[in-house]
Amino acid sequence: MVQTQKLREGDFVETLEGFIFDVKGLVHPQSRVIAYVRYVPDPRGDRVRGGIRYRKLYKLEDRREFLRKNAPMYLYVDPVFGMEMQSVPLHRVSQTYLPILKVEELLRLGPENIDQVERLALEFTRLLSAKSGVSIEYIGISGSVLVGLHGPGSDIDLTVYGKRNGLKVYDALRELMADDPRVEHYGYDELLRLYRFRSEDTAIPFKAFLRVEQDKCFQGTYMGRDFFVRFIPDWDEVSERYGDRIYRSIGYCTVRAKVVDDSESLFTPCSYRVSNVEFLSGVKTDPGRVREVCSFRGRFCKQAHVGETVRVSGKLEKVESLDGEVWFRIVVGERRGDYIIPERLL
Repeated sequence: MVQTQKLREGDFVETLEGFIFDVKGLVHPQSRVIAYVRYVPDPRGDRVRGGIRYRKLYKLEDRREFLRKNAPMYLYVDPVFGMEMQSVPLHRVSQTYLPILKVEELLRLGPENIDQVERLALEFTRLLSAKSGVSIEYIGISGSVLVGLHGPGSDIDLTVYGKRNGLKVYDALRELMADDPRVEHYGYDELLRLYRFRSEDTAIPFKAFLRVEQDKCFQGTYMGRDFFVRFIPDWDEVSERYGDRIYRSIGYCTVRAKVVDDSESLFTPCSYRVSNVEFLSGVKTDPGRVREVCSFRGRFCKQAHVGETVRVSGKLEKVESLDGEVWFRIVVGERRGDYIIPERLL
């Protein structure tokens, strides 16, 4: 049986039916892995692997609806997270895909035996390793390339493991974007395209989106091809175990808050410690007990910085630890109306 402690953000799992899910987060039940369906066999699909056509599911609601209609066994109410979640029972997992092993595979095959997208992904991985000084064994290739469902125009999706490694690679990306013409920030046209794509899932004014996204160095283009780098804590940096805390949804709210710690904002899941919370609409609780804003979606990484006042719309959750301590957090990214926006951009 697959062990959940070996699965984390950036990994993929395939089910007995051939559905391919991307793993979410770092904390999972013993007998299941929390993951969202991403690719499904479909005769009309535009991706082909092993003679089978697949369709990619994009919007969160479309992914939920597909499972509700076709495979409700992959939806369940989790007793710890207190909500319906997409997840795969371990006995239904037929194959796992790990980004680090994909790099090893491509290195072993050699450039003459892989396609252009794979070569560019591997080349970019090597460039980041060399520029940052981070060993290539801590950098993986995820996304469609990982599961063999990429096409000629597919993005490059990388994962970097370990917080110190992540900071080094992010600094390397910043330097490359300043000095290396192969690695570029998104320009206006690319950001407009990205905005139109994301606006199906996340509502945010374009002006604010433009100003926030243009400074992010974990996304851009390499040799003209889109890339996204996800930064993930390594196993020895994950202290929480499934069941250490119980989470319960209170409802949705909009708040104003001050960011007092952004040291976890680069990583997925990302979090921002906050203070001076003021409830503006929706459900409420004691503002002094709201500790953090967090998201399991990479698009909300590096969204705000220490000292900034932000507007946040998301789900208010009560968090209770095993020792009885209770506090609250706001989870962003589960519905289209969620956002984190620095007030200076409004």
